[in-house]
Amino acid sequence: MSIYFGCPGKQKSHNLEVKTMKRILMRNLVSVLGLGMALAVLYSAHSTKAVTEKNGSQKDVSAAALFDKHCDTCHGKDGQAKTFKAKFNHARNLTDAKWQSEVSDERLFNSISNGKGKMPAWRKKLSEAQINSLVAYVRSLKK
Repeated sequence: MSIYFGCPGKQKSHNLEVKTMKRILMRNLVSVLGLGMALAVLYSAHSTKAVTEKNGSQKDVSAAALFDKHCDTCHGKDGQAKTFKAKFNHARNLTDAKWQSEVSDERLFNSISNGKGKMPAWRKKLSEAQINSLVAYVRSLKK
């Protein structure tokens, strides 16, 4: 029980003011929390859309562009592995007709996905569709 000094009528109005202030603060708190949750949902939806668009655009990249970005450093622009880095790492000449006839698409896919020798694995950076397009591109390099 609180002791209130002053007029007895003012004590009731003071209690009423405190209750009103608490009610107003509670409404504002609920409003702010609701707004925060709404903003979080909007941000989440926007982020998901951006990731989806990014992944979609990655799928649209041509196999030649993928080869230029990831493979030509070692295998050369033409796939013949005549660069210094190719010779140093013993990179495969992808245009060799004999090798092309001996290797299956599945083996090419696995080599790109899992790596082989000094060649890095690409399964975490490229989608299955992108790796399949690289397999087809490597096949097109045959001379």
